[in-house]
Amino acid sequence: MSTKHPIIAVTGSSGAGTTTVMRAFEHIFRREKIKAATIEGDAFHRYDRVGMRAAMKEYEERGHRHLSHFGPEANLLTELEGAFRSYGESGSCQTRRYLHDHDEAAPFGQDPGTFTPWAEIERGTDLLFYEGLHGAYADEEVNCAEHVDLLVGVVPIINLEWIQKLHRDKNMRGYSQEAVVDTILRRMPDYVNHICPQFSRTHVNFQRVPAVDTSNPFIARDVPTADESLVVIRFADPHGIDFPYLLSMLHGSWMSRPNNILIPGGKMGLALQLILTPMILRLMDQKRRA
Repeated sequence: MSTKHPIIAVTGSSGAGTTTVMRAFEHIFRREKIKAATIEGDAFHRYDRVGMRAAMKEYEERGHRHLSHFGPEANLLTELEGAFRSYGESGSCQTRRYLHDHDEAAPFGQDPGTFTPWAEIERGTDLLFYEGLHGAYADEEVNCAEHVDLLVGVVPIINLEWIQKLHRDKNMRGYSQEAVVDTILRRMPDYVNHICPQFSRTHVNFQRVPAVDTSNPFIARDVPTADESLVVIRFADPHGIDFPYLLSMLHGSWMSRPNNILIPGGKMGLALQLILTPMILRLMDQKRRA
């Protein structure tokens, strides 16, 4: 952690609601005139798209069918920790971009699924903002979490995550259901061993829970909407959280435990603003004092 160069990390898998969280942070940064440097978790994948396919084939030939972006083998986690450490010490670090599609790749004259060269981020920023899979990662050799000043977890319950992946990959990427299910099964060990533990290290979690039947996610026709969902917000340390204020502002919310508040899914954007703004302002105040 660094008082002079704070780091905020949002950790959660694609489709978990990180887009809503990203938008909330953008609003806060703009409103409070905070200049944030942003790095993406995809930039720290070990392989580009073609290389990942080759690596998966090689791993399968060796009897290992579980290589995935959820696990350390397919990521540069030492480099990610190094970027966090470097920013905390100097206010600068190196990153790159993963170009997901033709629109992102065209300005660089590269193919989709490739990386831009490594480059130093702009200096003079107020904080570093990370969004990806491993912001709270830690094992015996690498500890990204210890460098982060505010860790935010965003996660749907597992059935909802599967439904979202099935609909996205089938409808937007043209994958067959069998291919998507194979991906889900291949990623499961890494999800259990490397993604789930991160949500015990976060300062606050936002977990989306559908209020409709998702007992068989593989036949669901539609992704449950925000209005068909609840969001469970869990604070690692409830001290200093003004729960009466949150309950008064988030109509239809209630507390299930001393550190848990449930809100209607449609209120998630507002909840993010109410909860995260004072946390970010506290980091900025500490930065100024330092």
